[in-house]
Amino acid sequence: MPKVILISQFPLPYQNIGSWTTLYKNYFQRNHLIDIIVCEQPSELFKNVQYSIVKNSFRDRIEIKLTKNKYLSYLKALDKVVKPNQKYIIQIIDNHGIVEPLNDFLEKKGIRKNCYIQFFYHGFPPFHENFAGRKFYEIVDEMIVLTISSYWAHKQYYTILPCKFSVLNNGIDTNVFFSLMEEDKLELKKEFNIADKITFVWCSQDRPKKGLHLLLDAWKRVYATNTNIELWVIGCEAKEEMEGVQYLGRIPNDELALFLQASDVFLFPVLNQEGFGMSLIEALHCGNYAIASGIGGVSEVMAFGVFGTLIPDPHFVNSWVKAIEKYINDRPKAFDLDDEIYSTNRWVSQMNHLIMEAKISLL
Repeated sequence: MPKVILISQFPLPYQNIGSWTTLYKNYFQRNHLIDIIVCEQPSELFKNVQYSIVKNSFRDRIEIKLTKNKYLSYLKALDKVVKPNQKYIIQIIDNHGIVEPLNDFLEKKGIRKNCYIQFFYHGFPPFHENFAGRKFYEIVDEMIVLTISSYWAHKQYYTILPCKFSVLNNGIDTNVFFSLMEEDKLELKKEFNIADKITFVWCSQDRPKKGLHLLLDAWKRVYATNTNIELWVIGCEAKEEMEGVQYLGRIPNDELALFLQASDVFLFPVLNQEGFGMSLIEALHCGNYAIASGIGGVSEVMAFGVFGTLIPDPHFVNSWVKAIEKYINDRPKAFDLDDEIYSTNRWVSQMNHLIMEAKISLL
């Protein structure tokens, strides 16, 4: 049977916060189908998978500089584990640059026909220019995107799109992120001293594309006539003081669920074509009503408005003012999300299905 090799640009397990690295960490703790990881030396190893460690010695760096192939160390690590009479599924995550050097390596080894390349793309819009990207899509055997909407965006953009496509939604641990019974939520709100307030949450890194600046502009307009509300800003340092806003800084992921379970509304004002939105689905599973930008894959993640309110024109401050005020006035209930929707369990099952389908293609 074909073996599965994951080429990771980050050491796995990864010690810092990252969406797809967290997904793979959860995957390797379950019934996974990956045989070999090619990556730099992690601080600890998964016990149920073989490693081929990417070296980064002084000699390796000199060789990379001389050959002008920055992926040389990865290819040398791969060379240690591939055999001419074996078939392989090779997984790559968001590392567009390695695809052509990898293909050249496999061709020179005479084993390209024995390999099936799965490329996992966690963005939303097409990455390559139309004609310049044609070789990339001729090389990869399968593009795996986060939403069917991302596939549609690719299909509409490229004149020629020769590879297969599949969809693998992100998933979160629903044993950690789950909604509380009403009485338990009220007790938690009392602990946070917000029992008499409608609490909104924004949670992300503070980059312009995440929309915090726009949201704060909307917030001061809403708060002028609604003082029984509070906004928790999670994930960034405090900015200027503003009435009704608390900056909670960075919160460890294993503690984040408590804040989402205590709050009422999750605000997701992204201003870019977001691929999926892990924090959004964490909030939905914790029982938050969601108000989100209708951009990129977010609309599909929100079931096109079934799971909350989508803002079709999120770059307009007044759109957020109206949506927040409408929630305050109407108090719609959060959608009762099924435990398996966007769950780690489903992600693992779908990943294994993708691998088994690729193995059939190689037979």
